[in-house]
Amino acid sequence: LYTAPESCEGRCGEPLAEEDECHCHPECERRGSCCEDYDRHCRPDGFSRSHDSITDQELLEVSEQLYGLDHNKARPTDIAINPQHQAAPGETGHQEDLSPHPLYKYVNEELFSKPTYSSFIKLLDNYQRATGREEEVTADELQEQDNFLREVMKTELMKKLFAFLHGKNRYDSEQEFLEDLKQMWFGLYSRGDGEQDSSGFEHVFSGEVKKGKVSGFHNWIRFYLLEKQGIVNYFSHNFNGPWDTFPDVLGLQFSWDGFYKEVGSAFIGCSPEFEFGLYTLCFLARPGRACHLSLGGHSLSIQTYPWTKSTYGNGRRFIATAYVMSP
Repeated sequence: LYTAPESCEGRCGEPLAEEDECHCHPECERRGSCCEDYDRHCRPDGFSRSHDSITDQELLEVSEQLYGLDHNKARPTDIAINPQHQAAPGETGHQEDLSPHPLYKYVNEELFSKPTYSSFIKLLDNYQRATGREEEVTADELQEQDNFLREVMKTELMKKLFAFLHGKNRYDSEQEFLEDLKQMWFGLYSRGDGEQDSSGFEHVFSGEVKKGKVSGFHNWIRFYLLEKQGIVNYFSHNFNGPWDTFPDVLGLQFSWDGFYKEVGSAFIGCSPEFEFGLYTLCFLARPGRACHLSLGGHSLSIQTYPWTKSTYGNGRRFIATAYVMSP
């Protein structure tokens, strides 16, 4: 049951939300806001069942569970950051370096020897950052994708996510889930000039440059490694989350090889599987709209968008982007 924002497939009984394109709660009939396929899916003889929809409360509960299962996250002694200047709302577009020191004072790189980290890092050099240039995927790179997916699926966190989605009739087997993860995250599509130049993974985790600006790039490990090489220059932050341990959330401004990112929100200190799992959950449950979660008792929202210009499988959508929403 793939959830699409303009369809009721897998969404019957879902709470009404103003930001939704259309609705699948019985109240939509009175409001005249039902999706076109509401009758086909949500009537008593329809395909979807109301208990297969993912409620707001269930998202809060399962996100707390995933937060508690991030066993590979950084410990407080593993990372020291120096956020320095906090930019006011009107300052984020100024492109001024208001922080003379790097963001990361220290990272315990022993973290990177953990299997999910090491397999994640191997993926980061597989991409051309400029959109409009076709990605050439080698056999080794395909193997690296498979290795990463295999490692994350060994974790308790991702097994919990699969169990939740399986209980909601989204996937019949772990293998089906694994194959869909590979397509939605690594499947190629065109952001420009008709070339197969982008994927959800490249955009969100590795980062791209489009029309002279940084696009995507929401991962702390990628940021740290490039800052260490002198390729990324930290400018300021506009949001620092309320967490007193990791994962934390930071909204930041930076330059990547001269290209600017006005607000690059990111989890800090989480494992690759945590970020990958939360973004996947929100993409499947609330594509194209805010996905409200709870982490360590604090509210947090994630925004995802599906790629609308091409599909895979039975009309399923690739991930266009996913990021933490900073106030």
